[in-house]
Amino acid sequence: MNRPVLQTLRLTLRPPVAEDWPNYAAFLGSDRSVGMGGPYGARDAWGIFCHDVALWTLFGHGALMIDLRESGETVGQVGINAGPLFPEPELGWFVYSGHEGKGYATEAAASLRDWAFATLGLSTLVSYVGPANHRSARVAERLGARLDPAAQGMYPDDQVWRHRLTGGKA
Repeated sequence: MNRPVLQTLRLTLRPPVAEDWPNYAAFLGSDRSVGMGGPYGARDAWGIFCHDVALWTLFGHGALMIDLRESGETVGQVGINAGPLFPEPELGWFVYSGHEGKGYATEAAASLRDWAFATLGLSTLVSYVGPANHRSARVAERLGARLDPAAQGMYPDDQVWRHRLTGGKA
């Protein structure tokens, strides 16, 4: 499976490479990863990093790193997660410390969501958001997702935000 490189006005979304590991591990080792079940030690973080890469081979989708087009700096990640541990395909995102509040997560997630709908033929995705993660809930809202109280979350207290393909557009 060819892993895409997607461009938005400000961002390049590209496959992860080994050089992304230190910043990724630092994020997953921090309190900022609580909404993803963290913080994680290096061994578990490495497993998650490898999972993000392996999804492309196993399912034809996975994670893409978020780079600023102007500088090339990596500011986070966006991904489509699925497989035996996920109730249904998930659109997820995170941005590294110091890059919040600039719209990068929304811009990246919209681009990958639209790619998934067009390329994978999906008509729905979900985003699992912890109840205290108000920033991610706002991103989901800006993306047009709506709460789906009937959907199963990754964790019992997750909010499940549903993204739908409507009229050929998300």
